[in-house]
Amino acid sequence: MDRRHRTVVATFFVDEALVPGASLTLPGEVARHIRVRRLREGEVLRLTNGRGAIAEAKLERLPKDEAVVLIGDVENIPRPPQLGLLVPVADRERMLWLAEKSAELAVTSWQPVLFQRSASVSPRGEGEKFAQKVRARMIGAVEQSGGAWLPEIALELTLAEALVRPTETTAARFLLERGGRPLVDQRPSATLLLLGPEGGIEESERALIVDEHGWLPASLAETTLRFETAGVVAAGVLRALMTRA
Repeated sequence: MDRRHRTVVATFFVDEALVPGASLTLPGEVARHIRVRRLREGEVLRLTNGRGAIAEAKLERLPKDEAVVLIGDVENIPRPPQLGLLVPVADRERMLWLAEKSAELAVTSWQPVLFQRSASVSPRGEGEKFAQKVRARMIGAVEQSGGAWLPEIALELTLAEALVRPTETTAARFLLERGGRPLVDQRPSATLLLLGPEGGIEESERALIVDEHGWLPASLAETTLRFETAGVVAAGVLRALMTRA
């Protein structure tokens, strides 16, 4: 299938290996989305599995409750440099919005953190069911943006647990807060970014993050940003810096 001579009309996520020349039956949910987009047999669509593979596929058949495609060219996209977000357990809708934008910006991991102020938030985003909602929102964002990689999604941890979670030892670790060194002055090749909760972190939490574990304070603006705004802006800045590096 020569991609130069075909128009791809939409991208769909499938949690499958993508093999050139293989016939693949897509599950009912994907088939419903294909029908919503009014695709017809013979049209070309794009598949992404969130693990680095993007394929062009021809819609062969569209029987009830499923779709059968023939996979053509498959491109394997290298995993982007590490950009992990540690986000506060906070208002559900605001966390979901940040999750969606994080997937668009190729964030590589999503770790919710229980801060002291998280306990007073209601309704807050936590637990297995909420993690499933996060994943669904991220899948939609990957489809919309044509991305190749889905962020790794973890369940919430306490701050103390999150700070010792195994990760790349070479990653730069930044705590986003006013008064830190400007984030745009950094040149990291791999990064973990910790966002505090609405209302800020407690002094004991900051001491644990900065003094005991050595995270570096970094800033975005002269004003205090909401965590979801800060997360999107910071992820965009860091992705741009990594691209230029």
